[in-house]
Amino acid sequence: MDHTYWHKQTKDKPLFADLLWSRPENRIQAGKLAIIGGNAHGFAAAAEAYMAAEEAGVGTGRVLLPDSLQKTVGRVFEAGEYAPSTPSGSFSQKALTDVLSIAQWGDGLLVAGDLGRNSETAILIEALCRTYSGQLTFTKDAVNYVVVAPELVLDRVNTLLVLSFSQLQKLGTSSHFSHPFTFDMGLLQLIDYLHEFTTKHKVYIVVKHLNNILVATGGQVSTTKLPDDLPIWRITTAAHASVWWIQNPTKPFEALTSSLV
Repeated sequence: MDHTYWHKQTKDKPLFADLLWSRPENRIQAGKLAIIGGNAHGFAAAAEAYMAAEEAGVGTGRVLLPDSLQKTVGRVFEAGEYAPSTPSGSFSQKALTDVLSIAQWGDGLLVAGDLGRNSETAILIEALCRTYSGQLTFTKDAVNYVVVAPELVLDRVNTLLVLSFSQLQKLGTSSHFSHPFTFDMGLLQLIDYLHEFTTKHKVYIVVKHLNNILVATGGQVSTTKLPDDLPIWRITTAAHASVWWIQNPTKPFEALTSSLV
């Protein structure tokens, strides 16, 4: 196997240096990112995503939280906007109008996580996937809602999953992929499987394995070597990826790969 679809990147040797040098010069051209997340017990994922998107150079960001957080978060996180929640404090079905409104305002939508486990939120996520056609990124526990219903995202255009390896395993199982993703698999085997998976399906995948972050889209796979002491990575990675993607919408593989350096 010639592995022409495998592209290696390091922090010192970016694969797509031209994208690094052609970043938007002002906020007006730097894109608009909508972010949703949170439940009554926490909003850290959405807040961290907002800060990471600012760090990545987004033009404008907006954050939508369930209104169960409004009294406790309103004064602490001034960027928050609010949508209807369930009695348990998660996004309710009634939040769909607000979610679609902020999504249509943005150039892309990041579902940042901390959603909790709720049947109404699951219905909301399903409706979002079927109704919204723009760039859509899922990370942290938001991914759990779609790996159990892979038909929502596998062949949806413009969908990115920034997931843990265990979530990748569940996605492979629920989508009846021909090969198992296992924790003890080598990097080269994972690259081969992601090549096959994203050749078959339209979904974009970002996952960490063996101190590499792998990006897979349309059968192309990049690996970016990371330090051994990499901290919690998914929120920052998802936010940076979302920003680079909205700034380079016709070059998803290049954008997602470049977002890592």
